[in-house]
Amino acid sequence: MNQMNKSKILIVEDDPKIVRLVREVLTATGYSVQITSDGEAAVSLVALEQPDLVLLDIVLTSELDGFGAARRIRAFSDVPIIMLTAKVQEADLLQGFDAGADDYITKPFSSKELLVRIDAVLKRARRGDVEPGTTDMVCGPLHIDPARRRVFVDGEPVHLTRTEYNLLHELAVHRNQVMIHDKLLTAVWGPEYRDDLDYLRAYIRYLRRKLEPDPANPTLIVTIPGVGYMMECPP
Repeated sequence: MNQMNKSKILIVEDDPKIVRLVREVLTATGYSVQITSDGEAAVSLVALEQPDLVLLDIVLTSELDGFGAARRIRAFSDVPIIMLTAKVQEADLLQGFDAGADDYITKPFSSKELLVRIDAVLKRARRGDVEPGTTDMVCGPLHIDPARRRVFVDGEPVHLTRTEYNLLHELAVHRNQVMIHDKLLTAVWGPEYRDDLDYLRAYIRYLRRKLEPDPANPTLIVTIPGVGYMMECPP
């Protein structure tokens, strides 16, 4: 068993069939598993048990749904959250990112896809603990402080999730250079995500909503049609 598979995973799901499948796959691979079907209980378990990752269904029969549970968790924890969802529209992805999700898996999913996504998110979370370089980066009104992983626009702090920050940092390191889709996906999310263009577009759109004065007409993170994105900074 490798070190990654010793991680503790909290499953928040109220469909018994999915719970049984996920539990069997994860325990057979060596993960430690906890299970709840209740959003409120999930928040308490994250606080008390400090799992390494949360698999969180969006639609729960409890009063607190997946989006609400994710927001509550994000108020005190940076634990990676993978949303389990039957929805794949961009609006749903943006709502998940807004709530603090790091990734999503669309139902129905295979055992292989589940393990690949979990492994990638855990690796990404651990890689994010080490920041390459500590030199501040300034691009017009945008100021990135890598040493503290903080971002400011016109002097005002902007809260970014771990993945949003990593995406912005990658663009900033290569500012005024075109970052093609697959290279950006691989650098930020890992090689398993290199073809997930809808995923990248959704993150870019949400990042623009936080950073651009007019997100519909971006001037900071610009699209290079059919190629990728570029952070455009004044000389």
